[in-house]
Amino acid sequence: MGKRRNWYLTLGLALTGLTVGFSALGLVWTPYSPTALSAADRLAGPSLAHPFGCDHMGRDVLSRTLSGAGATLSIALAVLAIGFVVGVVIGALCGYYGGVVDAAVMRVCDAVAAFPSVLLGLVVIAVIGPGKYNVILALGVLFIPSFARLTRGEFLQYRDRDFIRAARLMGVGGPRILFRHILPNAWPVLLSGLSIGFNNAVLAEASMSYLGIGVTPPDTSLGRMVSEAQSYFVTAPWLVLFPALVMTLMILGAGLVGEGVRERMGEA
Repeated sequence: MGKRRNWYLTLGLALTGLTVGFSALGLVWTPYSPTALSAADRLAGPSLAHPFGCDHMGRDVLSRTLSGAGATLSIALAVLAIGFVVGVVIGALCGYYGGVVDAAVMRVCDAVAAFPSVLLGLVVIAVIGPGKYNVILALGVLFIPSFARLTRGEFLQYRDRDFIRAARLMGVGGPRILFRHILPNAWPVLLSGLSIGFNNAVLAEASMSYLGIGVTPPDTSLGRMVSEAQSYFVTAPWLVLFPALVMTLMILGAGLVGEGVRERMGEA
């Protein structure tokens, strides 16, 4: 079992490091301008000059994949930052203190969780308009309930443990108990939830961009590239292959890391 766990973590961290490095590179450097047009290179196949080929407008696919991966990664991380930080604070307070507020907040979370996040995201984006920052805001808010529920469950388990009761008897304040005593113990479960949340954020952003209501031109993302390339799947498959491959490796890496963390927790 230990060997299997190590393989999950090793492969997951390797894939995550590879895709994060690739995406981060796209934020600061690309071999060509992602928006540079070239009629002579229209639908050109992979070559030394253009390793990933060119698209239907003569744009370098490697440059656009780098830029799109950077955009997808930055959006996913921003969505996680909003959903995780706000969700953990709400879940910690509800799980530790309970009461009427806890019941009301959890009913709201249940109502939001009853609908697919992408569907709710589509509704929100239809109201506030497309664009990268609107996607981040909409998905970030929609991710709050899942992290709040996860955090609440962990804090419920720990709030009546002996070491927490001892801390209360010693006069330790509520905020210190929440974030210095309980949160470190709940962190492994939250870390596993982060990997799932990251995958969901990548897929949600890709879905919205694929439908044309996410990242808007001239900006691009992996989902946007797949959407633009669907008409050329037979004649120029590299237009879909490379952005889809990067997205798949990004999701697979985070999923393997989460699985490795869960198996390590099971053996701890």
